[in-house]
Amino acid sequence: MVLERLISEFMQFVISGNVEVYNEFSLQHELGIFLRERLTGYKIQFERNTKFFGINKTIKHEIDIVAFNDSEKYAIELKYPLNGQYPEQMFSFVKDIKFMEELKDAGFKNTYCLTLVQDKAFYSGIRQDGIYEYFRGNKPVHGLIVKPTGRKDEQIEINGDYRIEWKKSGEMAFYLCRI
Repeated sequence: MVLERLISEFMQFVISGNVEVYNEFSLQHELGIFLRERLTGYKIQFERNTKFFGINKTIKHEIDIVAFNDSEKYAIELKYPLNGQYPEQMFSFVKDIKFMEELKDAGFKNTYCLTLVQDKAFYSGIRQDGIYEYFRGNKPVHGLIVKPTGRKDEQIEINGDYRIEWKKSGEMAFYLCRI
């Protein structure tokens, strides 16, 4: 499947300014349109509920983008945070990884987390501990990760090892993580 290559190609268009995205909704739809034009034999759908695929118990229930046909299913979760809230958003990135692990375990061939940021504080900064070490350091996202703010009563267990590798252009950066 060429999906990973296509997502990377799309993100190069975004980074270079050839495709304009201005919020998460525009990212979702522009990527979906891009994939529909290039993936023949697959349905591309937005905000598809997991129950459609017979999956009931997951950390989230709506899949941002799904590419599927009679024999294969792929899922993409997107993030494009615009209002700071770094530790909260980073925990949200972790939650997406968990969701993609659950879909992969439930029969999706491959799943992806795509995050686009325009604020370098997501990928660089003085703090390199806690939640920051996964997105600013070089520590793979793995194991028990505790919500970094508020009551800290939420935790997520990540089974795999996922290294976040930011691709940067000026202040804009993205990572694509295959689960």
